[in-house]
Amino acid sequence: MHRLFLCLLFKVAVSLTLKADGLQLLQAFFAIIVPIFTNISLFFMPYLVAVTLLWAFSFSLIGVYLAGAVDSYFSVFSRILMAALLFMPFMSWRQPPRLALGLMGCGALQLGLMYLFYYQSFLLLTVPEVLIFTVLTPVYVTLIYDLLHRRFNPGYLLTAALAVVGALVIRFDGLTQDYLLGFVVVQGANLCFALGQVGYKVLMERHPHHSPQHRLFGYFYLGALAVVIPAWLMLGTDQYPTSSLQWGILLWLGLGASGLGYFLWNKGATLVNAGALAIMNNALVPAGLLVNLIIWNRDADILRLGLGGLILLASLWLNEAWIKPAATEHD
Repeated sequence: MHRLFLCLLFKVAVSLTLKADGLQLLQAFFAIIVPIFTNISLFFMPYLVAVTLLWAFSFSLIGVYLAGAVDSYFSVFSRILMAALLFMPFMSWRQPPRLALGLMGCGALQLGLMYLFYYQSFLLLTVPEVLIFTVLTPVYVTLIYDLLHRRFNPGYLLTAALAVVGALVIRFDGLTQDYLLGFVVVQGANLCFALGQVGYKVLMERHPHHSPQHRLFGYFYLGALAVVIPAWLMLGTDQYPTSSLQWGILLWLGLGASGLGYFLWNKGATLVNAGALAIMNNALVPAGLLVNLIIWNRDADILRLGLGGLILLASLWLNEAWIKPAATEHD
């Protein structure tokens, strides 16, 4: 399944490199989505597939309508507050302290810190660049799992270096301090996202007799709020939404993408193995990228995005085909 997905992802990158038109991009999109749906029965991951489609539009909504127009710290705070309020009526407050604190820690990482990095990246990069740079998240997921099992493979450093080369290709004639900083900021977001979802999965495994997850997930958002409230109070500005469209987007992002989305994603993560979770982290990239290119960013430099994306995908292929199997053989 890993190789099938990577082959499909490679075809999408090639179509981008060849300056495919909107129809071809849509065809490439469904070339990825359809095989994933046909394999849902194998991995039992309808939650992850649904959230992938849900989040595909979030990248562009932030980059096109909110970034630079609405204070990023307020955007993050409002999204997490709405998500927390959505789950408060279902909260079960009598939980083991270690479970409650663990859930709050996962939320602080996966949502709180991640959003702080993530929103800043849109001020430094274009939406396609942000999306392409998230391709390393599956590597982080695998690396974190390995570290939890007290093992480390230096091959991961090679895949990370190759990914940096891909990032440089995308803007090889226009490297700026903002661009390089943006790449680092996105990796901070990727690492936080990976830490949170892996931590949540392990936490649920270590507490097998926990309450239903929808009665626990409020702790996740409370942990995120503990991070973003101080950040907003100390670093935020008075650049609030000025139109009903911006407020509507924040409402959707808060209740839909953050509220429903993160609950379904993390619940789905507890139902699959690490390999399937990495696959669905991969799916976020082409889904969001193609939506952006088709609807909002038709004038993007497709050739450069495609070439850099191919190198980034090569780093992912190297990780899946050589480094992870080699690590397994030595266990």
